[in-house]
Amino acid sequence: METFLKDKTGVVLGVANKRSLAWACAKSMADAGMRLAFTYLGDRLEKTVRDLAAEIPNSIVLPCDVTKPEEVTELFEKLKEEFGYLDTVLHAIAFAKREELQGDFYHTTKEGYMLAHEVSAYSLTEVTRAALPLMEGREGSIVTLSYIGADRVVPGYNVMGIAKAALEASVRYLAADLGPQGIRVNAISAGPVRTLSASGVKDFSKRIDEVAARTALRRNVTAEEVGDACLFLSGPHSRGITGTVLFVDAGFHIMG
Repeated sequence: METFLKDKTGVVLGVANKRSLAWACAKSMADAGMRLAFTYLGDRLEKTVRDLAAEIPNSIVLPCDVTKPEEVTELFEKLKEEFGYLDTVLHAIAFAKREELQGDFYHTTKEGYMLAHEVSAYSLTEVTRAALPLMEGREGSIVTLSYIGADRVVPGYNVMGIAKAALEASVRYLAADLGPQGIRVNAISAGPVRTLSASGVKDFSKRIDEVAARTALRRNVTAEEVGDACLFLSGPHSRGITGTVLFVDAGFHIMG
């Protein structure tokens, strides 16, 4: 692959395992020459992320819990020391308690609602604010991952759908704020892929088969296709695109 991202740097937040969409995105960007940093949440995920990062030349691994502002600040201080500048932020973080994804949405607790929004939506704003000093003059790109549950009612998605709607609205407001600095902010709304986070959605395996039958392409997308869309949004070929939700879902969103 052409290394058109050579001398570019990026940070990837949200890799959980080799099936993560974040990992597919990271591989696409790394193959194009970008040097990457990966974050992990807690001791449980550290080894997995380090083992994966070992496959990416010259990458580094740093801790970051986005519910702890001091860890977000420390992350970008470390990135300044290691990279000096930053071109891309991939925000692939989302979380809701499993019990909040069961039953009717109106049973959502205040605690569960706020937690889902803090991790899945507000963290994009917090991470963006911390990244800005490293992105000055770089005409960089911030990319996050969303899902059609932000637009439509998806059974079992519940509070995550509300959080993703807030995330997509955040993309638009951040894009307007950062446009004068030449920094673009976009989201990818990916079709269903078998990932760790998707396993928390009730009847996911049944739904993924139903979606495949209803897409324009009559199939589901792959993690690699999402990764290549992220590569596009991270690089110069998308330099005129910001504030956009790019659907990578085999055309499911256009179907009635």
